[in-house]
Amino acid sequence: VFAGKVVDMLKKGVIEPLSVKEQAIKSASEAATMILRIDDVISGRKTATSGGPGGMPPEY
Repeated sequence: VFAGKVVDMLKKGVIEPLSVKEQAIKSASEAATMILRIDDVISGRKTATSGGPGGMPPEY
């Protein structure tokens, strides 16, 4: 960033702890799991409620 070229970050003293990477992976997995659960709830709700007679919309 300072010189505008690619450098070895370890030689420059920039070290990213393992705990930071672990937390990023955990957070990403939790977010993906939550999205999939919400998707299942939404798709399950649409199939569980059927329309009324003559194509009337379902009552909620």
